[in-house]
Amino acid sequence: MKKISVLLVDDHTLVREGIKNSLVTQEHIQIVGEAKNGLEALDILKKSTPDVVIMDVNMPIMNGTETTKSIKRLYPDINIIVLTMHNEEALISELLQSGATGYLLKSTSMAELVEAIEVVSGGETYFTKEVALKMMNRFVKGTGRTKALKAASLTKREVEILKLISEEYTNHEIADMLFISPRTVDTHRRNLIQKLHAKNTAGLVRYAIRNNIAEI
Repeated sequence: MKKISVLLVDDHTLVREGIKNSLVTQEHIQIVGEAKNGLEALDILKKSTPDVVIMDVNMPIMNGTETTKSIKRLYPDINIIVLTMHNEEALISELLQSGATGYLLKSTSMAELVEAIEVVSGGETYFTKEVALKMMNRFVKGTGRTKALKAASLTKREVEILKLISEEYTNHEIADMLFISPRTVDTHRRNLIQKLHAKNTAGLVRYAIRNNIAEI
């Protein structure tokens, strides 16, 4: 079984040591590097690219938001889990839009961190329960949704299908729900991937969550 390689980015040595000492017991996870700020992280990535980066937010020199944007621009296949004490809706939204695929609070258990690493390394998203509830609340309020749809020029039908895809319905199930053929659903799916510049279905789901189209 291939090990999941992880880079730790946090300006607190005690935090990095605590995470490293806990993850070392996980045979399928390997810590391949540590950095105390974003610039150090980017230097490490020039030499090797891990599967997952665990990212703090408040760091000197280059913070987590700026680092996340840079990593996703330079290394789009790397999955980033934000691990922070901050749970403000605006910050969560900003980091997800920057490219983070996971968001955990530092009060989370090590078991949940391990689960998050496993999930995001497979191309999916992971949010701790408290964060998911905040994002759902943001969705209910509709903040930013109209702007996101307008920017992507999605049709009403495309939004319906994108939402159902993010809820893990199959092409046949979506077809039955919308009274269209599975072939039509597949065409919409391919058009969405092209229009949103996504690589696959996981990319569509990330877009839907970041832009408050899908409920978490």
